Amino acid sequence: MPAWNHRAADPARVRRLRETLGVSEVVATLLARRTSDDAEAERHLRPQLAHVGDPFEVGGLRAAAERLVDAAAARSRIAILGDYDVDGVTSSAALVHALRGLGAAPAAYVPRRMEDGYGLSMSAIDRVLADGRPDVFVALDCGTNSHAEVARLRAEGIDVLVVDHHVAKDGHAEDCLMVNPRVFDAPDAPWQALCTAGLTFKLIHAMLKVLRQRGDPLGAAIAVKDYLDLAALGTIADLVPLRHENRILAAHGLRLLSEARRPGVRALIEVSGLSPGQSLSSTDVSYRLGPRINASGRLADAALPLRLLLGESEAECREAAAELDALNRERQEIDRKVTEEASRQLADSADLPGLVAQGDWHPGVVGIAAGKLSRAFARPVIVLGREGDLAKGSGRGVPGVDLVAALQSCHELLGNYGGHPMAVGVGLPLANLAAFRERFARAVAAQLAAGVPRDESALELEHWLRPEQVEDHVLDELEMLHPFGEGNPEPVFGLRGIRFDREVQRFGEGGMNFRHTVFLPGGRRLGLIGWRMADRAPAPGQVVDLAVRLSWNRWQGRRNAQAEVIDWRPA
Repeated sequence: MPAWNHRAADPARVRRLRETLGVSEVVATLLARRTSDDAEAERHLRPQLAHVGDPFEVGGLRAAAERLVDAAAARSRIAILGDYDVDGVTSSAALVHALRGLGAAPAAYVPRRMEDGYGLSMSAIDRVLADGRPDVFVALDCGTNSHAEVARLRAEGIDVLVVDHHVAKDGHAEDCLMVNPRVFDAPDAPWQALCTAGLTFKLIHAMLKVLRQRGDPLGAAIAVKDYLDLAALGTIADLVPLRHENRILAAHGLRLLSEARRPGVRALIEVSGLSPGQSLSSTDVSYRLGPRINASGRLADAALPLRLLLGESEAECREAAAELDALNRERQEIDRKVTEEASRQLADSADLPGLVAQGDWHPGVVGIAAGKLSRAFARPVIVLGREGDLAKGSGRGVPGVDLVAALQSCHELLGNYGGHPMAVGVGLPLANLAAFRERFARAVAAQLAAGVPRDESALELEHWLRPEQVEDHVLDELEMLHPFGEGNPEPVFGLRGIRFDREVQRFGEGGMNFRHTVFLPGGRRLGLIGWRMADRAPAPGQVVDLAVRLSWNRWQGRRNAQAEVIDWRPA
């Protein structure tokens, strides 16, 4: 069993937050731990769209908005190329919708992973130019490091606009309009951690603001709030911290996403086993909606989910969603095999601070395996497939390690790489693999040595609870802290003195999981569920302390208090 760590919050601040915000001790404690001051605590508890900053404050955004507004007014030819992941696809869909609302007819393209590779490539540009030379070329979620590609477009007399959030590795592409907070804005800017979907939302806001300043009625006819659903979908799926502006976009966007106003979103929700109109969580995006969008780009052509999100025909959207669902099932089977094989490969080197696995795997699915393995091994993991003499794949990180910086220290061994601190793509000659494994582990070790040492295996408890504190109003208040995700994790509580009065009920394949019901003071019930824990569930009659995540379990119009058991120990 892992050690349990608990760092108490400042009791004076907890009391103050209880009084000023009118919340329980439980939620006041969480806010005290997760925020730096009382103003931030209130914004975190009650995220308001009014707190999203002026888009013109983002470096380069005003100029980008003005160029697109002018292009739409002149009926210029606009080409949009967005990356093939959820962030790129949702950004492309949002900008196409917005430009159509301004009377433009943009053409949208998505890189083909196996032909074009990642992002803005020469072969992707060839496909765009084959349809005719555009006046304006927009690169979304890529382009920051595409020096030669931008230069080629400019040589063709094409205006280039880049909206991206990836780190500039060796200077940024020049002679273009670029929006990238990691390049141009202060490190503490509220929009610094926005992914491209969030930046595109602000770009659309800026475009409408330009129109209003020019007295154009279109500026008031289009509501920027209508694009929150796509912004939330990209933001949650891209693993950016759900704090500050990201939290606002995600929280409000999930509500709009659940309304499923777009035919494509409605079809995607339905094929994912959800119901339009039901409340959606970040987990639904991360494990249901997002993977289906990603599946096409990983195994086939990512133009399919873009067509889905742009579709207006219910029948065509349902057909596209069904195709994505089939691709996702295929992806899941491939991913399962890759994860199992990579896990066995890494077992012998699990003591290294950073891990690299490589095999004859499809490069399109290794990112998901990397995410699972980084959580399982509690350290950064890169999983590489194979294309001829090259190893290509993805890496996923852990808090406290910047993957891009780690790769920069290995750059002479790599063919290409890019991404952001928690998720990267990388390619290198197979001949360099052994040296890369060693250098990557050293780079991660150097970062950890410079930071605060921490026990990766320890379980962090945010607050200890007594059984009588698990009340309905506390569970209601916890929902105000949604959406949970990167930078705003779902809290793990310690729950004292729970008695298992009988054998737990096993369920699932092989009876690996358990469910149980315990009674709380006042006769209230608390459902317990333990994933893959049935073989080490507490014995009948045993009194234990639990590490749990608390939530409402909603089913057929009813709700019941539920605790997901993460770990337990004798009381």
